[in-house]
Amino acid sequence: MRVLLTGSNGFLGQKFSEKLSHYSLVENLLGISKSVNRNPYLSPDQFRQVDLENTEEMVATLEAFKPTHILHTAAMTSVEACEQDKEAAYRINVGVTKALAAYCKRKGIHLTFLSTDFVFDGKNGPYRESDPTKAVNFYGQTKIEAEEAIVQSAADAAILRTILVYGVIPDKGRSNLVLWAKNQLEQGKEITVVVDQWRMPTWVDDLADACYLAMQQRASGIFHISGEEMMSIMEAVKLVADTWNLDTSKIHPITAEAIGQHRNRPRTTGFVLDKAKSFLKYQPTPFVASLHAIKKQLEEYKQ
Repeated sequence: MRVLLTGSNGFLGQKFSEKLSHYSLVENLLGISKSVNRNPYLSPDQFRQVDLENTEEMVATLEAFKPTHILHTAAMTSVEACEQDKEAAYRINVGVTKALAAYCKRKGIHLTFLSTDFVFDGKNGPYRESDPTKAVNFYGQTKIEAEEAIVQSAADAAILRTILVYGVIPDKGRSNLVLWAKNQLEQGKEITVVVDQWRMPTWVDDLADACYLAMQQRASGIFHISGEEMMSIMEAVKLVADTWNLDTSKIHPITAEAIGQHRNRPRTTGFVLDKAKSFLKYQPTPFVASLHAIKKQLEEYKQ
């Protein structure tokens, strides 16, 4: 497998690169990103600075590298940023994906694309892959349209939807729910956490493995990839506090409405994982077990 990885500086991009030695079928990896290389696992030879919106530049890079697989993780993922600049969100999340899917179709390349639980409105979770989509924010809408563009392209492609990704990489600038809660509570700060949104959080290590499983099998279609424990954001944060023996009295509940998230965030998502388990042999790590693994990783990264 010759893998071209978009968004190589991102959270998943860095984790996939870190775990590369476990992915025996990957012979060659080329990471691309719009900014300079910040991925400690990619040598200068394994990285190109490429603006994906520049189709000529992108195609030239693809022609030179000749990938057998593309792992497309690059995206504009902030709900607020997507609302503020819908044009950019559409160009990056839909336009680039459409161009990559068309290229994959022409060249017989397998595409793995990352999508989100935000393609659902949160009224009927947990969801199966076949459930109808309906986004409550523009970010989710761009992902629905990107998924549709991939399907219409008839490219050999796996669409992996995921939920609330957490974990750790050496890049200290990358935060997520688990690290944020741990770091704030370790500093003795009071934190407010949403009590009325429910998710199945996804460990980034599991997500990287799922990407490899999909690529290895040249899987096609939509797959739901997440943890399998449904919990409120508040419950997740309390488990983080317990794992690091931190003061749970510093954690204060707040409603989605109080922070203006009741309309633009789905209330309850979560996935039915049967398809990913049977087709991809995906096996998620229990939440608390992953927190203990993160503890060890933080020691290894000296964070």
